[in-house]
Formats: sequence, C-alpha cells, structure tokens
Amino acid sequence: MGTATPIVRLMKALSRLPGIGEKTAERLAFFIHAQSQSDALDLADAIREVKERLRSCSLCYDMTIEDPCAICSDAKRDRALVCVVEQSKDLGAIEKAGAYRGLYHVLNGHLSPLDGIGPEQLTIRPLVERVRKGGVDEVILATNPTAEGDATAFYVQKALTPLGAKVTRIARGLPAGSSFEYASRTIVADALKGRREF
Repeated sequence: MGTATPIVRLMKALSRLPGIGEKTAERLAFFIHAQSQSDALDLADAIREVKERLRSCSLCYDMTIEDPCAICSDAKRDRALVCVVEQSKDLGAIEKAGAYRGLYHVLNGHLSPLDGIGPEQLTIRPLVERVRKGGVDEVILATNPTAEGDATAFYVQKALTPLGAKVTRIARGLPAGSSFEYASRTIVADALKGRREF
C-alpha cells in the first residue's frame, strides 16, 4: 500500500477501538485527514483532555475533573443510599433516568476469572471500607444482568452482609444479557424502583 505512514499509524490506532475493524478504521482515518485542520485538532485535543484531565473520584471512583465529583459533592443527594455499578457509563444511564437521588460506587468492571479480573482489580475493598465507616443504610447492587454481573453482585453482597447495611439488587427490568447503556430510561427507572433484598 502506498499510503503515507501517518495515515497508516492513524488507521492502526483507530482499529484498536472496540467495534472498529480494518475497513472502518481506514474510512475514519481518511475522513479525519479530509477535515479542516481545526476540526481534526479539536478531535485530537478532546482525546488529550480525556487522558490528561479525567481521573477517578476518590469517593465513588466515577470519572471526574474535580475530586470529589459533582455527585459526591452534592449536599442534596441521599448519603445513606449507595448504588453500585460496573462502569461510569452505567452510572450515566441511571442518572439520565432521573429516578435516583443517592450516591454511587463504580466498580470499574466485573469479576471475570477467565480474563484475570478478580476482586483485587475492582474497587470492592474501598466500597467495603466506605460502608464500614457508617452512614450507609442501603447498598443497591446495580451490576448488569449477565453471568459476570450476577457473580459480582453475589460477591459484593457477601462482603457487605456482615456490616449491617441493607443490600438490595435491582429488579429484572433489564433483560438478562443486556447492558445499562442500551436500556431506555423507563426500563432503568423501573429496575431501580423494583429493587429487592439480595
């Protein structure tokens, strides 16, 4: 291929993104090249800003610019209620539903022994410490309704049970095998409202 090295490098970088194959990476690379310099550099700056400015909230582990994050800093949130999610995108889906006014805890994944992801790779220990300190009356386990999500919820429930906080699991308003990011606001809201004791 007689394509210039910068385009090849961009295609290789784009093809490492989830859901982007070789052909799509090629189309995107040539599209970016055809854009005005300011548009292309805006994209590059947005990527750089994500990597340089975003960090984990020291309380809930959501992505944030300021620490603690806006949700953890909001005095109007119910501090006795903590919703545990796998990823920040799950937190975003719950927030969009508008049915929840408590705090969150982001695990940054789910248990997956085949992929080498155990409890040590997740933020389970900080969650346990957070509940141990007191002030948390209920922990809602809102992991995805998949085998990994259920296993993670079960593990977290076992770790929290001795601490005295009520542990609930979201209702099955979400179809098994799906993810929060693809669920409608109504389904997410119903799942939260219909939670049950774990």
